Amino acid sequence: MRVNLRKSLFILPNLFTLSSIFCGFYAVVLCLGTPSGPPGDDAHYRAALLIIFGMFFDTIDGRVARLTRTQSSFGIQLDSLADVVTFGVAPAILVHSWALSPMGLMGVVVCFCFVACGAIRLGRFNVLAMAGDGSPKAPDKYILGLPIPGAAGILVSLVAANHAVAGGLSSSPVPILVVVLALSFFMVSTIKFRSFKDLKMGWRTVLLVAFAIGSSVVIALKLHLAFALGWLLTSYVAIGLIESIISLSRRATRSRQQHGAEGR
Repeated sequence: MRVNLRKSLFILPNLFTLSSIFCGFYAVVLCLGTPSGPPGDDAHYRAALLIIFGMFFDTIDGRVARLTRTQSSFGIQLDSLADVVTFGVAPAILVHSWALSPMGLMGVVVCFCFVACGAIRLGRFNVLAMAGDGSPKAPDKYILGLPIPGAAGILVSLVAANHAVAGGLSSSPVPILVVVLALSFFMVSTIKFRSFKDLKMGWRTVLLVAFAIGSSVVIALKLHLAFALGWLLTSYVAIGLIESIISLSRRATRSRQQHGAEGR
């Protein structure tokens, strides 16, 4: 029996996607605790590391698909389903188990809000990523709304940083709740964030990126790698917000100039 190597290549990126799902699933299992008691800080930390590994597999599957030219509509849909599990459900359950469970129903609702907004963001992404004939479109240099892996990464970095400082960040659940709600809003917003598919960036963006990376290295050396990850992802969000504010300011200036010209 002959094996069609070309068709077999389609399996490769999907294996990485399934590996990402496994990381998310295993993270949820760790957050459920054991019959002997609820999960401890070590379990939360291991769950956070699993989600980080899931990010690695999520990054690799797209690269492998492009290198092997095996991009497909099926791969896009499977990747989004994987993201809902690994970067939506898993981090939401992790944060609830780690910090928001004392808030009762409010903590549950806020964590569900994160999952729901992540699912909505992925559904919108799938629609925008499809051409009229159903085939995948070429990636743009901007993406609408905060990517769910970035939102999950910020939550995971908080858990990992809390482990690094021996539980100093989880004393009050209110700041964590605010962060979860803010990330949920950013995911469904119309703010444009860089996808870094196009490296031709303006000088402002280059300076911001250089500052974010340089400061992250300093933080990693001085404090802990988890703080650097959180700072880097927060900087990514800040870059998107700053660029959106600049874009809105330019539009407002052009609009005023047009109205002024018409008034003359």
